[in-house]
Amino acid sequence: MTVASELHLKIETKQEELDRVSAQIEDFGMDSDWPLDLVFKVNLVLEEIVINVINYGHDGGLHAVDISLVTDDDALTIEIVDDGRPFDPLHDAPQPDVDAELEDREIGGLGIHIVRKLMDDVRYCRENGKNRLTMVKSVSK
Repeated sequence: MTVASELHLKIETKQEELDRVSAQIEDFGMDSDWPLDLVFKVNLVLEEIVINVINYGHDGGLHAVDISLVTDDDALTIEIVDDGRPFDPLHDAPQPDVDAELEDREIGGLGIHIVRKLMDDVRYCRENGKNRLTMVKSVSK
């Protein structure tokens, strides 16, 4: 990875925006010399979180979601900020039973479970009426 590169995206809460986010992550990852598995992981966690914001964060209308990625030699930090209803996915999302048979599993919670498994650190806070989810992935050379 290269030293200190940043990407800032502002998207609307509509599904079509996910294709643009994915394409920009792929370009940013290529420019930052990310391994392909890191590009995949970043796109997966962003899709999981952003889809939840789009589907459940608001009662309607279009809203903005800010996505920031900052890389340095040691880590990639991803921050997602939205003005949706307060929701701490680390404590409010249901805990999925990943050992149960697929047809016996309750709906919900698997996305944040995946995020926790793929990222090294995940933090949430509510500031100034906004949800702020910060995810960190260590990168070792």
